[in-house]
Amino acid sequence: MTLDGTNSYILTAPGASGVVVVDPGPLQERHLGELAAAGSVELILITHHHGDHTDGSARLHQLTGAPVRAALPAFCHGAQALHDGEIIQAGGLTLEVLATPGHTSDSLCFVVTDPLARDSFGQGAGTVVLTGDTILGSGSTVICHPDGKLGDYLDSLAALRRRGARVNGAGVTGPVAGAGVAALPGHGPVLGDIAAAAQAYEEHRAVRIAEVRNAVELLASIGTAEPTAAQVAAIVYKDVPEHLQGAAYLSVEAQLLYLRG
Repeated sequence: MTLDGTNSYILTAPGASGVVVVDPGPLQERHLGELAAAGSVELILITHHHGDHTDGSARLHQLTGAPVRAALPAFCHGAQALHDGEIIQAGGLTLEVLATPGHTSDSLCFVVTDPLARDSFGQGAGTVVLTGDTILGSGSTVICHPDGKLGDYLDSLAALRRRGARVNGAGVTGPVAGAGVAALPGHGPVLGDIAAAAQAYEEHRAVRIAEVRNAVELLASIGTAEPTAAQVAAIVYKDVPEHLQGAAYLSVEAQLLYLRG
């Protein structure tokens, strides 16, 4: 479920005195010690409440004294909850909070910009988006029904696609010259263009929704008027490994609810 594990990010601008940590990850002392030793930790940010992102946050707060901020107050330590559109100055960087519900209701992304960086057009460069589990480095994201909702997720993907396209269109690039705005996911490798990644996710979801609709119609044709998620998953996700079937059921539940709506 976590691919190669959870990605923790340490953010700082060149010459800045402090750092920002995003998603401390699980409660692993060696890992948390490395994060604490990476610099003077000013702030700890959380993309969403799942334990593989948050279980180590209270301990990192103890180690560094840095406040922990998340969308949900229960996952904050020494600070208030984050809100959509909030602008944060930390680690010499500007961070914008984007509410991107879908995977979970509290999922956030963070748009991070080095205000001193400039591209050849004089525009602000060095913009990246930390996407948590909204966009992964490989594979697709689970919609964690009933907390996560597919309609919300599709809206979030569209917002990320537009954000990436708007920045690219202004001549602003990501950390690699000529590249799009990079997506830094909670799991898996960095993606070079968030607009392209979001569009690919939208296209994948459209295919899955059509497959679920077809499976429901097939089951109805043989007398199953209200199919279960397991029955639909057996048709749509028949090639998914056994250990991921639970995730497939959650996604089917979310898709069935979306289609009923």
